[in-house]
Amino acid sequence: MPHFVIDCSKNVLAQHDEKSVISGVHKVAFSTGLFDEGDIKVRVNAFDTFLVGGQTSDFIHVFAHIMEGRNIDQKAMLSHEIVKHLVSLYPSVNNIAMNIYDFEKATYCNRAMLIAT
Repeated sequence: MPHFVIDCSKNVLAQHDEKSVISGVHKVAFSTGLFDEGDIKVRVNAFDTFLVGGQTSDFIHVFAHIMEGRNIDQKAMLSHEIVKHLVSLYPSVNNIAMNIYDFEKATYCNRAMLIAT
């Protein structure tokens, strides 16, 4: 936790490789002070086939899944900082966005939690 899933058109990875995009988002997420570095997970889904507004315009959209408990201002700052970073990498990509989903602590489970019970 947290998970940052980056959906994008495959063309954008021709400008910056997948590893640099992932490490950049990781670095920005950590710099916000909202997460422990070892907990941040980032991955990319690149698409060959897509439509944006009925056209094949390049796009980047980050879906963040984080544990509940951060306030609206913290989540807005996180979105702003990651989108700002991506815009600096891809100034010619007009479709860059992000949204955040909260995990409920009561329903979250991972492997380490199974061992603890």
